[in-house]
Amino acid sequence: MARKANSDSADAAANPGRLKQIALTYKMTRKADSKVGLVVAAVGIVTFGVFLTIGFLIDHPVYLGILGFLLAFLAMAIVFGRRAERAAFGQMEGQPGAAAAVLQNVGRGWTTTPAVAMNRSQDVVHRAVGKAGIVLVAEGNPNRLKTLLAAEKKKMARIVVDVPVHDIIVGDGDGQVPLKRVRTTMLKLPRVLTGPQVTSTNDRLRAMGDLMSNMPLPKGPIPGRGARGQSRPPRG
Repeated sequence: MARKANSDSADAAANPGRLKQIALTYKMTRKADSKVGLVVAAVGIVTFGVFLTIGFLIDHPVYLGILGFLLAFLAMAIVFGRRAERAAFGQMEGQPGAAAAVLQNVGRGWTTTPAVAMNRSQDVVHRAVGKAGIVLVAEGNPNRLKTLLAAEKKKMARIVVDVPVHDIIVGDGDGQVPLKRVRTTMLKLPRVLTGPQVTSTNDRLRAMGDLMSNMPLPKGPIPGRGARGQSRPPRG
């Protein structure tokens, strides 16, 4: 009984958290997409109305009404999720560290390391390792990124000669990948490595080190202030 009571109290505490998160997501989405509420409501009403009409035509309004309600809720959730994702990408696009945020949510099986290479102009290269091999995702000026990517590939070639390396430059120009399509592009890459090979590749790359472990950059999102933004200890 005690376990059941604890489980019920945990569920009750989690539900307000989920509702609060949904409300927060809706507010953030509405800032970029003012019609999101009308669109989601219209999808739900139309879906429910169609099934209810079919129910009356075949003389089963209750059954079709219940089914229509469930499918309407599902359709509303799908539409809201897509518009929320689109709004989130729109807000992140063009900001430093946006690609790193996307890489952190690629999915299971991928190990991401932000800012493995960076120059003074804050052009950044991030790294992700998975069954497709190594993916270098770069954001910044395309011309400068080519040099940065070439240097990173040359550095890795000493250690991971038998692993395929892909590179993605985030942007809307020719040969570039828009931020919202980075995840899809990575997931479409052919899987050529096994689980143990992925682990071995990660171990070798960690042994090589990366920029974040060699430079005194502050933790958190990709900074725009560099080492000067760090606070100094008070004088004695």
